Amino acid sequence: MSRRFLNWTVFVAVNGGLLFGLNMAGISGAVSFIKDAFGLNDIALGLAVSSLTVGCLFGALFAGSLSDKYGRKGLMIITAVLFIISAFGSSLAQSLTVFIISRIIGGLAVGAASVLGPTYISEIAPAARRGTLVSYNQFAIVTGILLAYAIDYALVDISQGWRFMLAVPVIFGLLYLLLLAVSFPESPRWLFKTGEKKKAREILVRVGGEKYATDEITSMSASLDQEGSGKKTSMGELFKGKMGYILLLGTLLAAFQQITGINAVINYAPAIFAQTGVAADMALLQAIIVGVVNFLFTIVALRLVDTKGRKTLLLWGAAGMTISLAFLAATFALGNIGGVWVLVSILAYIAFFAASLAPVMWVVTSEMYPTKYRGAAMSFSTAVSWVCTLVVVQFFPWMLNNMGGMVSFGIFAAFSLIAFLFIRIYIPETKGKSLEQIEIDLGLRKAKAKSGEKIKMEL
Repeated sequence: MSRRFLNWTVFVAVNGGLLFGLNMAGISGAVSFIKDAFGLNDIALGLAVSSLTVGCLFGALFAGSLSDKYGRKGLMIITAVLFIISAFGSSLAQSLTVFIISRIIGGLAVGAASVLGPTYISEIAPAARRGTLVSYNQFAIVTGILLAYAIDYALVDISQGWRFMLAVPVIFGLLYLLLLAVSFPESPRWLFKTGEKKKAREILVRVGGEKYATDEITSMSASLDQEGSGKKTSMGELFKGKMGYILLLGTLLAAFQQITGINAVINYAPAIFAQTGVAADMALLQAIIVGVVNFLFTIVALRLVDTKGRKTLLLWGAAGMTISLAFLAATFALGNIGGVWVLVSILAYIAFFAASLAPVMWVVTSEMYPTKYRGAAMSFSTAVSWVCTLVVVQFFPWMLNNMGGMVSFGIFAAFSLIAFLFIRIYIPETKGKSLEQIEIDLGLRKAKAKSGEKIKMEL
C-alpha cells in the first residue's frame, strides 16, 4: 500500500484544476485594459470574457464520452496542449477575433478539465478519502484563482501587463503536460471496464494493497456484470428511467453551482469594487482578498467533507450564500455602497460557497453516476453548468450597469434560496460509501442476492 502513490497521482490530476483557475480568473485584472485595447462596449466586453465559457461548454460536453473511449489520461494530455496554445494566442492577440478564438480554445481545455479531474479522482480514490481527494480538484482551482489575482496585481502597472497576465498558463501547462507524460497511471476503473483487468489490479494494489484491490475488483465486477459491460453505451440511455432521474438531480445541482453568481464575482470582482469608487489598484488588491478567502474556506471543505458529509455542507453553504447575497443586495439598495460593506458581503458569500457548492458539487455528481455512464453523465451535467456560466458571465456587466447591484445580487440570492430547498429535498448523502454501493442505494443496480456469492473474475 502506498499513500504516497495515491497522493502523487491526485496531485498530478489536479493540475488541470489549477489551470482551470488561472484561466477563469486571470482575465479579471485585464478586463479594463482589454476594453481599451480593442475599444469594446459592455456587450462586446462580456463576449471577450465569456468566450472562454463557450469553449468550456463544448469541452465539457465531449470530454466524458471521448475519455470513455480513449481513456482519462489521453484526454488530460490533450487538455494540457490546449491550455498552452490558448495562453500563447490570447496573450499575443492583436485583434478581438484572434483573442476570442484563443479564449475558446482555452475554454475547451477548462471544460474538459472540469469533467476529467473529478471523474478520474473518484475512480482511483478509496471511499473513505474520496470526498477529500475529489475536493482537492476544487482546491487547485481556487489556488489558481488566487495565484491569478496576485499575478494580475503585480503586473497591473507594467506596460502591456495584461498580455503577461494571460501568458502565465503557458508555464503551468508545460509542467502539467510533463507530469502526465512521465508518471501518471490510467484510471483503474476505466481499465477494468475496457478489459485491462490486470493493469487495473496493479494500480489498485499500489493504491490500497492486495485486500483493497481484491475488494474493489469484486465490486466492479458485480457492477459491470449487471450493467452489461460488453454493450456500448448510447446517449439515449442517460435520459431513461432511474438513470434519467439521477442525471436530472446531478445536472440541477451543477446548474445551481453557477446561477448563484460565483463567476460574476470571480471574473468581475475588480469591476464590482470599482463601482464603489475604489481605485483600480485597490480593486485588484480587494480581489486578492476574495481569492484568499476562497482558498482558506476550500480548506474547510477539505477537512469536513468526509466527516460531516456532503449534504450537510451543501445545506449550510446554500443558506449562508442566500443571507450574504441578500445583505449585499440590501447594501446597494440603501445607496450606501461603501467599499467595506460590499467587500464584507462578498467575502461572506465566497466563504460559504467555497466550503460547500464549489467542491462538493463535483464530489456528489462524480459519486452519483455509475461507472458505465460516469464519463458521459459528467459531461452532460458539466456542460449544462457551463451554459449557466456563459449566461452569467456574458450578461453580468450589462446587469450591473443597467439593473444595478440590488437587482443583480437579489437574483443570485433568490437562486441560492431555491438551491437550498432543492438540496434539502432531493440530494442524497453519499459519504463513506463505495461507488458501487451508491449505485445500489440510488436504485441503479441490485445488491447481490447472497452475501457469500462468489463473483467470477478474469484476471
